Amino acid sequence: MTTQRYRIDIAYDGTDFAGWQVQPRHTTVQGELEKALKQLCGQHVRVEASGRTDAGVHARGQVGHFDWPERTQRPDRLLRGINALLPDSVRVMKLRSVPESFHARFSAVGKEYRYFIDNGPIRQPIERFYRTWVRDPLDVVAMQKAAALLEGEHDFAAFAANPNREIDGTTRTIYRLSVTQKGSLLTIRAHGNGFLYKMVRSLSGYLLRVGRQEVQPEMTQTILQSKLRTARVPTAPPEGLFLWRVFY
Repeated sequence: MTTQRYRIDIAYDGTDFAGWQVQPRHTTVQGELEKALKQLCGQHVRVEASGRTDAGVHARGQVGHFDWPERTQRPDRLLRGINALLPDSVRVMKLRSVPESFHARFSAVGKEYRYFIDNGPIRQPIERFYRTWVRDPLDVVAMQKAAALLEGEHDFAAFAANPNREIDGTTRTIYRLSVTQKGSLLTIRAHGNGFLYKMVRSLSGYLLRVGRQEVQPEMTQTILQSKLRTARVPTAPPEGLFLWRVFY
């Protein structure tokens, strides 16, 4: 059957989802998208993404693709049709036809994630699903020193939740890992050629430990070289994490 491949740029609030990937008896982002497409064309249409996000993790710039049964269909109408059937927490922001050679995951050359931290004395209630609250004072300069040591190409096995499941190994390149502060808001930006399972939350969890002065920045190289996941690298909570952009 002849099909047309479409790329979609997706934004979603991950609060009420069990992550991206379809799971039995759970509401997922992929599941909602595929449900909407089935209602439009009467058959199952598989949506592939640039990568999975965990339960509670959000996306501003997730990218996916699907193969649509060949029909006369204007992209703008298809976009409106999909969004009309999606819950308010998910939206396809852009839709355009692409060659069959495009693959949301395998064509990607990099990603940017952002992790937001509310470092105020009292948690802002309206931000509770989108920022991780840390009441303890944080040493931002120490966090920045540790972040700089994590930039570049390294074996990040110590920052993977399950390094043994990584088919392509555990070596990745981080082009930029920064920590900035504006008032009580701290933002961790991670831009790399790829990330391991829960790696960004692990990097964020580690930088928070450094910020609390529980680990010195100078320990970063030792932790990387150990290639062992220990309590020094906790997994930060999901609500502060956003998949910000995928690069092609």
